Order: sequence, then C-alpha cells, then structure tokens
Amino acid sequence: MSPSVNQRGKVSQLITILKQSLRGEETDLTSVSIHKAIILLAIPMMLEMAMESVFALVDLYFVGHLENSSHAIQTVGLTESVLTVIYSLAVGMSMAATAVVARRIGEKNPEAASRAGMQSVVIAVAVTLVLAFTGVWFAADILFLMGASAETVAHGTPFVKIMMGSSLIIMLLFLINGIFRGAGNAAIAMKSLWIANIFNIILCPIFINGFGPIPAFGLTGAAIATCIGRGIGVIYQIYHLFNGQNVIKIKLTYFIPVKNQIVAIIKVAAPAVMQFVIASCSWIFLAQLVATTGGDHGSAGYQTALRLMMFFMLPAWGLSNAAATLVGQNLGARQFKRAEHSVFATMKYTMGFMAVVTVLFLSSAGFFVQFFTEDEQIKQVAVKALRIMSIGFVIYGSGMVFTSAFNGAGDTWTPTRINVFAFWIFQIPFAWFLARYLEMGPVGVFIAIPIAEVGITLTAYYLFKKGTWKKIQV
Repeated sequence: MSPSVNQRGKVSQLITILKQSLRGEETDLTSVSIHKAIILLAIPMMLEMAMESVFALVDLYFVGHLENSSHAIQTVGLTESVLTVIYSLAVGMSMAATAVVARRIGEKNPEAASRAGMQSVVIAVAVTLVLAFTGVWFAADILFLMGASAETVAHGTPFVKIMMGSSLIIMLLFLINGIFRGAGNAAIAMKSLWIANIFNIILCPIFINGFGPIPAFGLTGAAIATCIGRGIGVIYQIYHLFNGQNVIKIKLTYFIPVKNQIVAIIKVAAPAVMQFVIASCSWIFLAQLVATTGGDHGSAGYQTALRLMMFFMLPAWGLSNAAATLVGQNLGARQFKRAEHSVFATMKYTMGFMAVVTVLFLSSAGFFVQFFTEDEQIKQVAVKALRIMSIGFVIYGSGMVFTSAFNGAGDTWTPTRINVFAFWIFQIPFAWFLARYLEMGPVGVFIAIPIAEVGITLTAYYLFKKGTWKKIQV
C-alpha cells in the first residue's frame, strides 16, 4: 500500500471517529484503543467546556459597551468570582457523579449507574437551594466584601441577585453533564451547553439594550439572558435522561433517597467539593487583593484577563476530564494498567493544546482583550495579566489531567490536600507578600498564580506515580 493511500485511510478513520464523538454513539471505552477513546470523549468535552466559558464572555462583551463599563465589567467579574463557590459545589458533585457512574458502567451495571446519578441529584438540589437563598439575600454585602466601590454595588446588586438565584440551574447543568460524561456520552453534555449558549447569545443584546416590547435592562439584562439560556439547557438534559434511549435510563423511584447510596456518594463528593471550594476561595481572595491594590480599572482588567484565560482553559479542562471517565471505567473493568496509560496519553494532548494557548497569549494578548473593552487602562492590566499567567500553562495542563485522574478514580481527597497546601498555605500568603509587602500591586498576584500551579503539578505527579488511587473503592 502506498504512503498516500495509507495517509488517506488514517484521515478517513479520524473523520469517522470525530463524527462518532459528536453524534454521541455509545462505545465500550474499556475495549477500544486508548487514543480512540480519548478522542471520542475529549472532542465533545472540550466543546462543552468552551461553551461554559462563553457565558461569561458574552456577558462581558455586551456590558463592556455600556456606559460606566468599568463598573459593569467589575460586577460581572466579581459575581463570577463569587459564583465559583457554586461552580465548585457543582463541579465537585459532578466529579463524584462521574466517578461513581463511570465505575458502575465499567462493571457493566447501567441500572446501578442510573440510580447513583439520581441520588447525586437529590443531594445537590437540597444543598444548592440553601446557597441560592443566601446569595439573593446578601447580594449587596457580597459585592462590598469583594472590594467593589459603592457605585459598583449600586449598579450590580440586581445582577448578583439573579445570578445567585439561578444557582440550582447552574448546579443541574454541571451535575447532569457529569452523569452523562461518566456514562461515556459526552455528546449530550456538549449539546446542552451549545443550546444554552445559543439562547444566551440571542437574548443578551435583547434584554440588555431592549427590543420591541422588551425594555432595556442594562447590566441586569445579561443576568436574565444567562439564566434563561442555562434553564433551556437543563430542560434538554432532562429530556435525554427520561427518553430511555441512552445507557442512563431514569425511573422516578431512583429519586427516592437511599441512605447507603447517599452516604457513599457524599464520601466521594465532600472532598471533591472542598477541593474546588479551596481553589475558588483562593481566586476570590486574589480578586479582592487586586481590587484593593489596583482600583476599579485594575480589578476590571484582571477580571477581563480571567474570563479570557478561562475561555481557553476550560477546553483543556474538558480534555483532561476524558482521563476521569477512562480511569473510572477501566478501574471498574479491573484494567489498571490501561487506566494509567490513559492518563499519560491524555496528558500529551492537553500539553499540546496549552502550548498553543501560551503562544497565543504571549504574542496576541492585546488582540483578544480589545474585543471586551475600549478603556486603555483596563486593556493594559488585562494584557499584562494574560502574559504573566500564561507562562505556566503547559505545566498546569499536566496538573489538570492528574487531578481529573484522581477524581475519576474516586480518590478526591488527594487533590483536596494538594489544593490546601498550594492555594491556602502558599499562593495566598505569597500573593499578599508580593502585592502588599513588596508593593507590586496586581502584578504580584499575577506572578503568584503560575508559580502555585507548577507546585500543584509536581506534587500531583509524585502522588500519581505512587499508585494508591488504583485501590480506591466507590
């Protein structure tokens, strides 16, 4: 066979796999080649995570062109920082759901997987309702605590109330997607985010600027549009849970709380939630530190940089999540070597993606920032933040894969302990030392971020090689 014919055959095979991944065809991920399994999972997972980041970017784009845009941008950014606590709870629960569902699917027990998934929904709804009520009640206080000025609080409180009030929708969107990912059907998770974002993109300018009988809500309109878009995405997920056409098949009896299952899920979910809450609280502290040392423009620039960073980071996170599903299912199938090989294969893809992002930020940060603000002071801060933070992206990408592998195995305590040390014991004091004591201001915060991420990756690699994650029972 000639090299050209062989090359065409490989391209044709890759196209077939890509189509299969986007259609969401169910495949035994414990028997196909590892690279095929990664592609089947990673493509929809990357697109799903890219769409999650689009919510904040769309809001940022439209409110960035309002009057008093610095206040609007700061409100969106600070609210997103606070919402990371909700995201942390949602991601932690979804990680637990992915781990348990993937393990049952690997054991070829889809009914147990479906039951476990719905028990995780019961837990999540109960907790999130309490947080949503608290967020709505203390919306103005939250902005003040984050270092926002009185004028920003006046402009942004309605926005915060709506976003915090929609916490349950955010939770369900993350959690149900985690269930589908654990089952190996990442395409449904991807499509739910696409649908949610399409509606958000359409509705954002309508509710912000007004259209026909709909009045202009300004900044508050961005929150309304995002809430409706996410809600439609959740409706799409629920339809696929109950239509009986997927490996996860739901019955109403699965929602009846079962003590043993709830306890088992909480054992995995609690440290997973703590893991992301620890990281989120660190980001909140850093955002407050930038706001108090850099003022409104410094804060707005940092928030713009973070939104852009997360837009590119979340696809890498989606790619790393392929490791979680593959580890969980292969451990369930008792294929321990294959589980480990899947992690290192996924890491190669992630490092390549993050290398491209690093080059883009170092060379073209100003190009990306100009789409979201016309304020030169905000631009300068955002560009500087992106260039400094991107230095550690390649190593950080490796760390994300190891963390996902631990979580997919149900070993959620290991990354939690790593986060406590890296974020609270090292990153926060180090950022304060640079920003306050050495009077470097926001730049000190920007420097502390990649240094802490390098530490996380090195520690995670050492603990992963020890192999204790292979012995976790879920």
